[in-house]
Amino acid sequence: MKSSMIVALLGIAATAHAAQFYEWVDEKGVKQYTQQPPPANVKQVQQRRLGTNVIETSGPAYSLQQAVKNFPVTLYVTDCGEVCKTARAHLAKRGIPFSEKNPQKPEEMETFKKLTGGGMEVPLLVVGQLKTLKGYLASDWDAALDAAGYPSTAVPGAKPTATPPAK
Repeated sequence: MKSSMIVALLGIAATAHAAQFYEWVDEKGVKQYTQQPPPANVKQVQQRRLGTNVIETSGPAYSLQQAVKNFPVTLYVTDCGEVCKTARAHLAKRGIPFSEKNPQKPEEMETFKKLTGGGMEVPLLVVGQLKTLKGYLASDWDAALDAAGYPSTAVPGAKPTATPPAK
């Protein structure tokens, strides 16, 4: 019973999607809408076609856009081995866009030292003005990213965008 109702509804929806209709005013001045052509004596007839609505979904979710706008993520890493690879992979798994910076580069060193209090411990995660985390601890990173409104997993088919460090 339910499957036949679903099939019928799908048929109606498909017909309505491509349907054309007529808009006209009858002899009493009442506007009419029909799928059949109006009587021949009607003078003002407009033939119309139902259009479709399109919602753009190829961009990131609004919540992700807001998180990126309000709490941009920056990852400071060097060639520190497995821990830095794991840190990058963590952000990629969650689908979080981030800027990657190398604190060994002269143009990044001063900012990095201000953030760390003079140390050189990497990885360093900066989540907007909200949080700065030294080292990698998945639970701490997740808590900071959750608080900023980032998704806990990547959207299927989305590719995280990391801005590589300047050379």
